[in-house]
This record gives sequence, C-alpha cells and structure tokens, in this order.
Amino acid sequence: MANAYYNVNVVEVGSDAPLMTEENMIILFNHTVPADLKSIAYVHDGDTISEEIKAGDQMVIDGEAFDILFVGDKANETMKDLGHATFHFNGESSSDLPGTVCLEAKPIPEISVNSTISFTR
Repeated sequence: MANAYYNVNVVEVGSDAPLMTEENMIILFNHTVPADLKSIAYVHDGDTISEEIKAGDQMVIDGEAFDILFVGDKANETMKDLGHATFHFNGESSSDLPGTVCLEAKPIPEISVNSTISFTR
C-alpha cells in the first residue's frame, strides 16, 4: 500500500472554488490564504509538508487517487510555506507556471468541508 506523507482536511471552500474545478483545477491554501484568493481556494488544516511532492506520487481526494505527472519548480516551496499550490488535472507533463502541479486528466470529485486530501508515494 502507498505511504501517505501529507494528509489534510478541507476546512473551508471558497465561494468560487467549485468554478475552478470546472476548469479542471483546484487551488489549495492553508490558514495563510490571502483574503483576495480565499474565494477561489480550498482551505485546509495542514501544517508543514514533510516531503517534497514528486512526479509519480499520487494525490488522493476522498479516497480517489490521481497520478502526479509534473511538479513545478516553486510548488514544493509554496506547499511548505503556505500549504499552497495549483493542481491542474490536465494530463500534461509540463507547465509554464512554476507553482503548478499537473495530474492525470480525469473528473475531480466534489470537494467539501471535511473532505480529505493526501499525498502518497
């Protein structure tokens, strides 16, 4: 079984966050979320991530696993500092945006308060 190295619970769903999922994208932040980004973010209770996210790992949303295909140069830094990255479920293996993590292209389950998100290797 895969080993989870980061587990978080969603504590708040921004009013426009579901619109982002319609664009195959989710934006995560911990409690440090800036006010101007809170409406598009899924806010979680996670503290410092213990390991770096790498291509080949999986992001698991309420038990549904998604393969991570690409991790931008700044994504691990922002995850460590702010619990933040943009997760794009587009099937791509590269991105021009350094804070982006690309995952396999499949429908994102509905994410709500108390949803769990984990990263496994």
